[in-house]
Amino acid sequence: MKFKPFCTSLMLVSMAIATPAWADTKIGFVNTERLLREAPLSVAAQKKLEREFASRDQELQKLAKQARDLQAQLDKDGVTMSETERRNKERDLGNLNRDLQRQGREFREDLNLRRNEELGQIQERARKAIQDIAKAEKFDIIVEQAVYVDARTDITDRVMKALGGK
Repeated sequence: MKFKPFCTSLMLVSMAIATPAWADTKIGFVNTERLLREAPLSVAAQKKLEREFASRDQELQKLAKQARDLQAQLDKDGVTMSETERRNKERDLGNLNRDLQRQGREFREDLNLRRNEELGQIQERARKAIQDIAKAEKFDIIVEQAVYVDARTDITDRVMKALGGK
């Protein structure tokens, strides 16, 4: 019986000590997915990538159209073609499809590499802006993932503004 009052007292003292420490803690939240999707830097980077890869994308579309046209010609006229002509067209189609697949794979790899480079630069600038806001507004902690976020703790718009946006 003497042990129970001691435990209760210890628990009350622990709560009294811990509660004031958290009562003054200022917590903020940044929706990094939204930031990377909507921030003007992100939008500008996406447009930059689209311009940078537009000619290669057009070239791939041109190759794909050639392959479709050649396949359509084989489907339509393959029966009436000579055996040699049909084999040559099928070989050409196979080569064209391999080139298309190879160039498409290279295109995706290059695009992903450049996208990751741009994303890394944006993340670094965002991290700096978040740290500046946290120091200026005396936040104790800024989190990027949460199960629940009260709108009062969401500083995403302030970070976007600091990055030159909304």
